[in-house]
Amino acid sequence: MAEPYYDQEIKAAIDAGPKLGTVKASTLERVRADRLRANALMQLSDQVTRTDMMVPGPADGPGEVRIRVHRPVGAEGDLPCLYWMHGGGYVLGVPEQDDERFDRWCTRFGIMGVCVQYRLGPEHPYPAGLEDCYAGLKWVKEHGDEIGIDTSRVGIGGPSGGGGMAAALGLLVRDRAEFPIDYQLLIYPMIDDTRTSTTANWDVPVWNPESNTFGWQSYLGPLFGTDAIPYTAAPSRCEDLSGLPSTYIMVGTLDGFCDEDITYAQRLNQCGVPVELHVYPGAPHGFEGFAPGTAVARQARKDINNWLAAQLGQAG
Repeated sequence: MAEPYYDQEIKAAIDAGPKLGTVKASTLERVRADRLRANALMQLSDQVTRTDMMVPGPADGPGEVRIRVHRPVGAEGDLPCLYWMHGGGYVLGVPEQDDERFDRWCTRFGIMGVCVQYRLGPEHPYPAGLEDCYAGLKWVKEHGDEIGIDTSRVGIGGPSGGGGMAAALGLLVRDRAEFPIDYQLLIYPMIDDTRTSTTANWDVPVWNPESNTFGWQSYLGPLFGTDAIPYTAAPSRCEDLSGLPSTYIMVGTLDGFCDEDITYAQRLNQCGVPVELHVYPGAPHGFEGFAPGTAVARQARKDINNWLAAQLGQAG
């Protein structure tokens, strides 16, 4: 088989920067520490306030869950909210890594961002992290007006493992039927534990098959490799995707998740869910973060912004 196409502008940007490498048990502590150091170097706006709060956690988990609340300075009244799950393959990451993202979105769209700190594998396998996410979202829907959120206008989203968590959260919200959500924004979501697709087995530049296997092993714990994995752990296993909110999915063709994400979008469409799918040629996992100045990354941000604006009833 011919080599998969790799956008050369993105390749140059990734080659020139620090490498994630393979994430596995022996490297996890280092990668987590590297991510925290990178967060500390962010140059943030003074146009957005960031407030950490503790809210009630799930009944069988920690007493509280941390959420990081972003609000545009000077905004008046209750604002729509985007509830966000950070990326990190279910094994690393913190809400602070999305501070720059919400610096842009809060001021551009006049929204509030709420980023949840959910428990990670391998220390806390499924369903710990998902239940943390649900508990935080439940608080936002029931008490968000206390901090200036329009609780009738809440969407969810996330990238990578956070995108997978968002997809699972959308299914859990649908099934429990305690409250609605408006939309789900899934950025190259990690949703298929079977890892049997063609692209899942490519030697891709970012989040290679070994890392992916480690992520799923860590998140699923004793369920890994069994037939007992529920679809709220691996959303691609869900047979009925009807009743989900408007969905955006983006992925690059050089991403190990490419096949599973395209298939998920197709199945959402077949189940009557409004879905918008964007596939970027030659783009590997995390490309708009690792190579933000490239043409493909700029197009990806533009496409997301246009879709978010539509969900919020705004001009693009």
